[in-house]
Amino acid sequence: MKASWKSGPIHKHKCVVLKLGITILATALALRVFLYGSTEFQPQSPLIRQSKSTPITQSPFSSFPEPADASFDEFSEPTPTFGDEATYKDKPNAEKCDLFIGDWISNPAGPAYTNDTCDIIENHQNCMKNGRPDSGYLYWRWKPRNCELPQFNAEKFLELMRNKSWALIGDSISRNHVQSLLCMLSKVEKPVMFYHDEGYKSKGWHFQSYNLTIYVLWSPFLAEAAIFEDINGVSDREIELQLDRLDKQWTELYNKMDYMIFSTGKWFLKGAIYYENDTILGCHYCPNRNLTELGFEFAYRRSLRTALNFIATSGHKGLIFFRTSTPDHFEGGEWFSGGRCDRTSPFKGQIELKDLHKILRTIELEEFESVAAKASKSGVRLKLLDFVQLSLLRPDGHPGPYRQFYPFAKDNNAQVQNDCLHWCLPGPIDSWNDVIMEMVLRG
Repeated sequence: MKASWKSGPIHKHKCVVLKLGITILATALALRVFLYGSTEFQPQSPLIRQSKSTPITQSPFSSFPEPADASFDEFSEPTPTFGDEATYKDKPNAEKCDLFIGDWISNPAGPAYTNDTCDIIENHQNCMKNGRPDSGYLYWRWKPRNCELPQFNAEKFLELMRNKSWALIGDSISRNHVQSLLCMLSKVEKPVMFYHDEGYKSKGWHFQSYNLTIYVLWSPFLAEAAIFEDINGVSDREIELQLDRLDKQWTELYNKMDYMIFSTGKWFLKGAIYYENDTILGCHYCPNRNLTELGFEFAYRRSLRTALNFIATSGHKGLIFFRTSTPDHFEGGEWFSGGRCDRTSPFKGQIELKDLHKILRTIELEEFESVAAKASKSGVRLKLLDFVQLSLLRPDGHPGPYRQFYPFAKDNNAQVQNDCLHWCLPGPIDSWNDVIMEMVLRG
């Protein structure tokens, strides 16, 4: 297939946006339940049982384990040397390697963990437990084309991250990712969850032997937002989004983190009222209000610009990643119209990004590029995590109907809701950690 995952300037998509109007509207309505439902731990989750001895805290740092011999104000990264291995600087062709351009190759060794060895996997992504019958999707690894990418080494990572702190900040894909990272690290040591908010959307874990803390912070817009949804994700009015104010959920913790991964995207498709300076500018899908329809692209660009400018001028001394949004693999429809993802092997070559994802991606790349020089000048190490091609090639890695427990147990022809956005655990998302560890070693 033709290599076409890159996209052009945003103005080229204006006519496409009009054609996508109906799809975006229906998607926004459906995402109310789909994205919200993916953020919760189910009642039988072992994390909830574990947390009975850990009180709900209003701030993650009310019980934050302070580093024994490290300062948040003076970030000092240890030299990435382990045993007799060479440091990253000694690796040939390191600077020439693009970690994001490559192919999925056979990996007979299989996944680094299973649902039997890791009890942190949420039910919706626990494909093996839910009865997915095929296992071929577990036996692939990501291979950049111009270099070797070592597979994630949990013990080395924990040693490197001694007395450090991580935060994954964003929506349910960030939650999907943090489970992958924790499962890979739990082969060496089981983390203890010491913090969760009231809705179990934001959580913190501690690796006691290494004094490493890892957080996932729920902030689907990165900006301040009032979301009027019940426990089922059903809202009675539009989201109120402050385009010029960042979410305190992460800004208040920002300077305490050594490493951060920011991401956002799909929540901007929901109906929302947009504010700046406490003044309504307009909205996206608000048919019962006499407001100007500005479109989700307007809000996405403004919010990303606010967040990335804050990061680029912050003077932060750690390492910060911005991850581009993740494409889905719904075929034969969308989430709300019978879309499925029942492939059992990766694509070969490259596939076309959907028009909606092209728009999101173009905004992300343009806004990141606009602050890159500013960040470098101010000494902020801001890196791009662009997993688009890596993700596009893995239509086989989603839960599909196996977001539910044995969905066809009673009826082989049952009409079952598919999840073609999030990733099975274990699954392709585990390779994200291979790339991130390599980038950390690069510094």
